[in-house]
Amino acid sequence: MYQPKFEITNHLLTYISSIESAKALIDHSALVPSWEAKFRDEAMTRSVHFGTHIEGNELTVDQAEKVVQLKNTSNPQAVVDQTGIIARDRDIQEVINYRNVIAWIDQRSPKNKQQELNLDTLLTLHQLTMQKLLPEEQIASFREKQVIVRGAANGQVVFRPPVSVEVPFLIEDFFSWLNSAETREIHPILKAAITHYYLVYIHPFVEGNGRVARAFATLVLYDSGYDFKRFFSIEEYFDSDVEAYYQALLSVQQSSEKNLTYWLEYFAYGLALEIDKVKQKVLKLSQDLKIQRELGQQVALSERQIILLEVLQNQGTMTSEDAQKALPNVSVDTILRDIKDLISKGVVQKRGVTKGVSYTLLN
Repeated sequence: MYQPKFEITNHLLTYISSIESAKALIDHSALVPSWEAKFRDEAMTRSVHFGTHIEGNELTVDQAEKVVQLKNTSNPQAVVDQTGIIARDRDIQEVINYRNVIAWIDQRSPKNKQQELNLDTLLTLHQLTMQKLLPEEQIASFREKQVIVRGAANGQVVFRPPVSVEVPFLIEDFFSWLNSAETREIHPILKAAITHYYLVYIHPFVEGNGRVARAFATLVLYDSGYDFKRFFSIEEYFDSDVEAYYQALLSVQQSSEKNLTYWLEYFAYGLALEIDKVKQKVLKLSQDLKIQRELGQQVALSERQIILLEVLQNQGTMTSEDAQKALPNVSVDTILRDIKDLISKGVVQKRGVTKGVSYTLLN
């Protein structure tokens, strides 16, 4: 059975401690439902964009967001017709597929999360990732030829995965490790990082291995209770320096005895950075906690009101002119009704009279 080699360093302890304290705050935060939905949508867009951009996808964040929002559209031409995006069909299809991957992970029922992650899980992720991008016989099927990995900077061969005949045995070995009693004792963050590395190392498919490995690592975190309300996207960290990402993965092969310590530190540090961003966002919205305590219920806010509260969170105060700039396509009367509703709910207070009126969050 696969036995990963690594040391628990002070760096790893620091990063995991930071993640754990942020997790406790995020898990117990009482955010209004509309904020939670907004954070999750943003995280999905970032996961989809950066998770495909790593592999050379040329869509921008804004374009990827438009594709993600078309939840029931799976045809690139239909996306072009509805959004006006100008891009290669393949790039659009990659984003559609990875959107479906993240949605599938998000929608898994609690009952499924009690089941072992197995070969069917892996093949499902590959099916979703590569549909319409590979010949049918290569989708959700192990590769039958040798592949190589080239460096992003110079195109040189940097890694030769195991020969194809070894793939089924290595995958079987991986799942024996993943579902073993010993592995259940490993911290979920380390387990997810090891999963990510080992699937990339095996390279079980002709194409799509990186996306599948990142998705499976996310699945390991979620199934271990580390979903952080699905507000996070570690893919952005990986994509911020692709060369560093690949070097961290390659460090295992380049070390004596294939030691994973540096890769684990890299992964845990990136997750700690991302989860700290989520924590800061949640803290910034501590007003929601006050609403929860005072009203004893979560307050439903419209999308327009969320935008107005973002202005208040960022500036501290807001005038009618500020509100109109934030909502340029909304009438003044509608904006004033939204603000009046926020005042009645005890979220915002009005200061001054006539032309000197401004609004602040209620302390």
